[in-house]
Amino acid sequence: MQVRRSRPWLAVGIALILIVALGVTSALAAEPEQSQTGPAVDKVLFKAFHVDRAPLDLAQGNMDLYLFGLKTAAATELRGSDDLQIFEAPATTLSIILNPAPAPEGQLNPFSIRDVRWAMQFLINRDFVAGEIYRGMATPMVTHVSPSDFDQLTVFDLIRDLNIRYDPDFARSLIKTAMEGAGAEMVDGVWNFNDRSIRLKFIVRIEDERREIGDLIRAELREAGFQVDPVYQNFAPAILTVYSSNPQTFGWHLYTEGWGRSAPDRYDFSSINQFAAPWTGNMPGWRETGFWQYENDELDEVGKRIFTGQFRNLEERNELYRQATQIALEDSVRLWVATVENSFAADRELIGVTQDLVAGPKSPWTLREASIPGKNELIVGNLWVWTERTTWNPVGGMTDVYSNDIWKNLSDPPIWNHPFSGVPEPMRATFNVNSAGPTDKMSVPSDAFVLDPETDTWKTISSGTQATSKVTFDYSKYFSAEWHHGIPITMADVIYSIYQSFDIAYDTDKSLVERALAVTARPFLDTFKGFRILDDNRLEVYVDFWHFEENYIASYASPTSVSMPWEILAAMDDLVFKQRRAAYSDTAAGRFDVPWISLVMDRDSRLVRTTLLGFLKNDTVPENVFEVDGESLTTLSEATERYQAVIHWFSETGLMVISNGPFKLTRYDPPAQFAELTANRHPDYPFSAGDWSFGEAELVRLAETPSQPLQIGAENELSIRLEGPGSLGLQYTLYDPAENKVLAQGLAEPGSSGGFRINLDQTVGDALQPGLYQLFLGAFSDAVSTMTQRRIDLEATIDGPVAVIAESTAVPQAEPTVAAAQHEEESGGGCGRGSNIELAYPLAGLALLGLMFRRRLVG
Repeated sequence: MQVRRSRPWLAVGIALILIVALGVTSALAAEPEQSQTGPAVDKVLFKAFHVDRAPLDLAQGNMDLYLFGLKTAAATELRGSDDLQIFEAPATTLSIILNPAPAPEGQLNPFSIRDVRWAMQFLINRDFVAGEIYRGMATPMVTHVSPSDFDQLTVFDLIRDLNIRYDPDFARSLIKTAMEGAGAEMVDGVWNFNDRSIRLKFIVRIEDERREIGDLIRAELREAGFQVDPVYQNFAPAILTVYSSNPQTFGWHLYTEGWGRSAPDRYDFSSINQFAAPWTGNMPGWRETGFWQYENDELDEVGKRIFTGQFRNLEERNELYRQATQIALEDSVRLWVATVENSFAADRELIGVTQDLVAGPKSPWTLREASIPGKNELIVGNLWVWTERTTWNPVGGMTDVYSNDIWKNLSDPPIWNHPFSGVPEPMRATFNVNSAGPTDKMSVPSDAFVLDPETDTWKTISSGTQATSKVTFDYSKYFSAEWHHGIPITMADVIYSIYQSFDIAYDTDKSLVERALAVTARPFLDTFKGFRILDDNRLEVYVDFWHFEENYIASYASPTSVSMPWEILAAMDDLVFKQRRAAYSDTAAGRFDVPWISLVMDRDSRLVRTTLLGFLKNDTVPENVFEVDGESLTTLSEATERYQAVIHWFSETGLMVISNGPFKLTRYDPPAQFAELTANRHPDYPFSAGDWSFGEAELVRLAETPSQPLQIGAENELSIRLEGPGSLGLQYTLYDPAENKVLAQGLAEPGSSGGFRINLDQTVGDALQPGLYQLFLGAFSDAVSTMTQRRIDLEATIDGPVAVIAESTAVPQAEPTVAAAQHEEESGGGCGRGSNIELAYPLAGLALLGLMFRRRLVG
């Protein structure tokens, strides 16, 4: 799986925008003091295993943990194994992206017609995908908001009002009207334009169940009158065909996307932008020079307001979120299919696994803590270790999950989301937030500095500069330790990565080279108003950003991921912008016919080495970067020592990947599909095994649900009881399925001992007619970023009998129900868990290591 692309502000420095503290205490396990620093094991070996052979290789002991989701049938069979354990997580979402580019004159692209794209929503049989193809191990979804996302509470009624469903007859009628309006005609059951049949190129992935999904949609398209040419491809060629091409060359018309989810998130700001708003560069055209671009100014405007915190309170934020979601749905360029409950298999004796509510064992925590008693190394399997699209550079590469499943164990981000609460936790940096609020400003001190793109030097801010918020970051836990090549981490590393972000975005010449990276970074970087170095460890950041949850401000303002030493970044900058022998992004590499730089490839690593040798020969130091307020952050002798250390590292490893986390990348062999990670045992490394052990979350449960029928023409009071950690809440929606109408919704009144009361007033009672109504309950807590959802059918009667409490099962894809006027035992279900409990929906997050955008990873 792969993210469309990284941005310079993602990769070199703009750290995670994370969720705010919700009163949750970090659930760190109480472990005995460790005698050594670093992770629980000395080595982790990554190897590739085909998903079809993975069960056999696991059974034979050829690996200890498989980080690619098993196919549904194999996972079902392995659940009864005495030798293996299965970790389940809703770690993947599936979508279909359509190419909306207009065809050349005399031709017609059906997906350039908005009504045809809208009709596609009704051609997708999401229930069949979830229930049959995935055998209940998936949940249907119609927006970027998965049923497991907390923002399902925000958009639930909107989704209901649009009434998106599988209705092929309705879809075909919409298509007929739209196609005939565009001048097409149906000939022998096939749409023609200018006497030529219309053919659609459908890129279908083959590694997993998406092949079956592609065949399902292909059959529906043929029934609708389109000739479809399926192109079955695996990861690398599919990604190249779709995401590196000009949509108007029509190498594709639609594609089966898959996105990896990597952390819980409570208040989404990135998914709505990443998956719908063109400004982020993840919509057709990809913001690349010379490509046709999908545009939606209204969606960009609303999306940027969400992204940059331009709201006054939660209610205004939610209204913006609803607006953006509705615009995206109505335009239907990306169609959502399902959230997949991935099954990750491991040796039964493996311990130390953190079951992240979204990513499962794929989170950054697991391999820091995991071990098997009596063994000092682990073998971790994946579908791939390297692909032709695997590119290790922290600016416009490192976008596929296969590299990131390794990378997250090499680098310590400043901040990361708690795996249960979704709250941002200081990981290797601490912070203090001060804000003037959503409508006021504070003065930025006159000695704060910003980058002057004309001179590529730091300058003091303009007189009278103001900002919304100030965040002070303390990097002591970085600066007291070393990079993997033995060089101390310093403020120079922080400042260079900030410089690189702004330089790529605002330097006239460089922004033309890496245009897609530059134009998508500017809306974010424009909000930074100044920086101040307070002392050896602390940096003050001023930013125009506010959020009703304070830690979001810190996450937004975090200016660096501190992921690689400055000399590596400087050498790559020289290669890309001065020598013009490489490129950061795939599209720039294609446009200038140079390598897409990857620090694990011998060719590119040698280019970096040669550049550093040139720096040594010419006594090169980027003094313009390190001269701040009349003082330099480094010296020629320090720079020389760094260059020599990198060259020595390369002579030892053959790699240029150098970071600061619990493991070092000491071997990487693309042809052999193999990587070796060696523990960082330096005594100054600040963490040891046990520091990041979380285990498994306690979830919210619906313990009691309404028992009585609804009384027509009267007020109704419904009682519910919740159990779970933290401060609990309950949202409800009463829905009339016959009229496709929401009758009542809101937050239930809290009582004592987890009790809640829903009061439906006389107006609602008067609107009831005899029959069944659907009550949707969403239970949540500030201690876990999960929503536990339940649907209950309630019968409306005039003098209905007293009913027995009956709870519905929580299998959201099939929405099974239990009528409240009859007694029925709750059956097992819910993504194959087979237990008599409701399914808890963990919220999605999009965290990709130290990157600012909480991106999901495409597969």
